[in-house]
Amino acid sequence: QVQLVESGGGLVQAGGSLNLSCAGSGDIFRFRPMGWYRQAPGKQRDSVASITRSGRPNYLDSVKGRFTVSRDNAKNTMFLQMKSLKPEDTAVYYCNTIPAGTWGRGTQVTVSS
Repeated sequence: QVQLVESGGGLVQAGGSLNLSCAGSGDIFRFRPMGWYRQAPGKQRDSVASITRSGRPNYLDSVKGRFTVSRDNAKNTMFLQMKSLKPEDTAVYYCNTIPAGTWGRGTQVTVSS
């Protein structure tokens, strides 16, 4: 069973930056497109960014120009660089394959105004 562990969340002020990491078990990073998702309190889980096996990214409109997704297939790791953070970015962030499998615990990102 694939296991995914997110890390790097925290509390930052608006305009700040955070770098999230996703570590996976097995060879999923070699064979699967991957995505970052987020879920704010009381809201559904939404896709934030995705990346193909070859590294082509795609982003939610509201994070374009602020977030950058990347992956290191050799290290089974995916990253999400977040800058110019806004209070509306506050959520639990998850990584997963596309389509999504078992969810990890996520990492909390809180942006204060």
